[in-house]
Amino acid sequence: MKRAGDYGYDAPYALMAFAALGTISAIGAIAAAVRHRGPLGILTFYGAFFLANAISFLYTTRRGKFLVWNGILDDLRLEGDERVLDMGCGRGAVSIAVAKRLGSGRVTGIDLWSTNDQSGNSQSAAMRNAVLEGVEDRIGIETGDMRALPFPDASFRLVVSSLAIHNISSRADRERAVTEAWRVLEPGGRLVIADIRTTALYARTLSTLGANGVTRRGLGWRFWYGNPIARTTLVTAGKPR
Repeated sequence: MKRAGDYGYDAPYALMAFAALGTISAIGAIAAAVRHRGPLGILTFYGAFFLANAISFLYTTRRGKFLVWNGILDDLRLEGDERVLDMGCGRGAVSIAVAKRLGSGRVTGIDLWSTNDQSGNSQSAAMRNAVLEGVEDRIGIETGDMRALPFPDASFRLVVSSLAIHNISSRADRERAVTEAWRVLEPGGRLVIADIRTTALYARTLSTLGANGVTRRGLGWRFWYGNPIARTTLVTAGKPR
């Protein structure tokens, strides 16, 4: 899968921590083996564990998530004229994948641009990727808070979000973000959220709001951030007409 844009690394400090801990443990295991003393077994275990987590994390952030999202979007069978919102768009990976499936439609990405959550995260980086991918005429990138979306009710036929809502610190504010996504979704529209935590909360919130066909499903090893504990789950729902 060839991509012209540069989408950085998700949670770069977590990836560096896995790699550093794995490397330090592996060096300690080698030293213990050479000296024939020291906790060789436990150091070998930790070295393998953290390095495996780093490899999984790196694979997901650079390749796996793109493959999974391509499958998700293919399953949506977009007609090409949709107005789409990407909440927490980052450097535009999902926004651009959607835009490539549109003709007369348009994607709006919104973010607060935290570089802790994605390396090099900025509005200019997202727009640069849109230009490199040849979809700048079908995409707009704005700064805004998903807890208070700057759009009228029923503005979008599809709302997507990938690995963004869990970065909101409080449960109440996560519920508010999901409620805002529901507010700007037009009747008959669809909501698709991929995240690594609190997806049961999203599903319950949507059910309370009256959503149709609320589902949760795991997205498999390609979307693990190191191990199954940090697996990604997909929540989908529809808004009644």
